[in-house]
Amino acid sequence: MSKLITPEELPMWVPGEVITASDGLGWKDVGQRSYRYTGLDVPIPPMKHYMIVRYFEGQTPMDRRVESRWKRTTCVPGHISLLSRARPSHWHWTQDIDVSHVYLSNDLMSRVAQDVLGRPISEVCLHDVLNAEDPVITTISDAIVGETKSSSIGGQIYAEALGIQLSVHLLRNYANIKYRESTNQARLSKRQHGKLIEFMKENLQHQVSIENLAEVTGVGVWTFCRRFKETYGTTPSAYLMEKRIERAKEMLRKSELPIKAVAAECGFSDQSHMTRVFRRKLGLTPGQIRQSRD
Repeated sequence: MSKLITPEELPMWVPGEVITASDGLGWKDVGQRSYRYTGLDVPIPPMKHYMIVRYFEGQTPMDRRVESRWKRTTCVPGHISLLSRARPSHWHWTQDIDVSHVYLSNDLMSRVAQDVLGRPISEVCLHDVLNAEDPVITTISDAIVGETKSSSIGGQIYAEALGIQLSVHLLRNYANIKYRESTNQARLSKRQHGKLIEFMKENLQHQVSIENLAEVTGVGVWTFCRRFKETYGTTPSAYLMEKRIERAKEMLRKSELPIKAVAAECGFSDQSHMTRVFRRKLGLTPGQIRQSRD
């Protein structure tokens, strides 16, 4: 396969005036650029990202070939085109147009697909759509463009949330999905188990979120919680609390650290929190655990 080009490299093949760009905003897995184009005839190498084109201004005849198949249509404001990642294409239009590009990463699409479908994903391929009217896509695309222009507080999180919504819509309506074979899809793998236990040991004193744990295993939050329950028979939060209690009991029996310090070292919010948990789970206080070693 040819080298996959990035959205930032696209102007080398499709020159145009940049109107808006999300470059430098710190967005993850989602990108946006708007262009003003004159008529062009341009072959484009396969791209690293999925591309959603939203037509804003101008009307033009449009010819496009994806791999070996040519399509011809007329694109006007409000229309959208889709281009799957890793697919070479050739575009030809004759009139001036203003368009918005939204780029979605393969990691995002695969992660969302795995969360939605509950199975490991090998490939997501968007349909060969050159001309469509879809109010959901145009609304999300316009919101992403607006966020590029405004740079408002929370913009990175908002843009990524919009990217997830767009991914779900594309997966439901415009995608072919290939699954990766797995002998045990319901549980966490041995490798995931090992990484998870190591991460918990190293970070038990910190506030660890479900999102942190899911990221360690490389799956989405929904899939992680489901597989965790199948693997350990409990929730991630309950399991993490069990590990905090185990470490605290060991430190209370083997170290001379003050109980307050033990609580902090094991990730409890304070000594009172640890005491409440011990009473509820063990029927004993931390002080009683410490006294039992004598």
